[in-house]
Amino acid sequence: MKRPQNEIKCTFMSLSQNESLARSIVTGFMLPLDPAVDELADVRCAVSEAVTNCIVHAYRDTVGLITMTLRCYENGKIRIIISDKGCGIENVEQARRPLFTTAPDEDRCGMGFSIMESFSDSLTVTSQIGNGTKVTMTKKLSPSDKIPPT
Repeated sequence: MKRPQNEIKCTFMSLSQNESLARSIVTGFMLPLDPAVDELADVRCAVSEAVTNCIVHAYRDTVGLITMTLRCYENGKIRIIISDKGCGIENVEQARRPLFTTAPDEDRCGMGFSIMESFSDSLTVTSQIGNGTKVTMTKKLSPSDKIPPT
């Protein structure tokens, strides 16, 4: 992939109120790209799911740091990386299956990765027990049909 046209990297604590912060940050980053409303909503939802996974699963019963890196490229592609230094995922393949959850007693439905995958063009998950997890999502935004200013 070519060099990004723009990039932002931020780190925040794994507190539930920071899930909405992450959505706001990705919204502000994407708005200059003139995304369609549904594309913006999809990315916001995928980011929300990734950050919530960090809060609920990576740092269970403790608080840690979540890093979000956003990049946009000339061709309208965006890349979103959400990573933590939490407990890690023992079996990534199993965790990506719909309805699988490690927190059934907390009313979790196990659809986070499925939602992320459905709202992005590609999703990769890498994890190491005791060293955390990295989720990378890419999405190609549709070309804007708006008339550029003259």
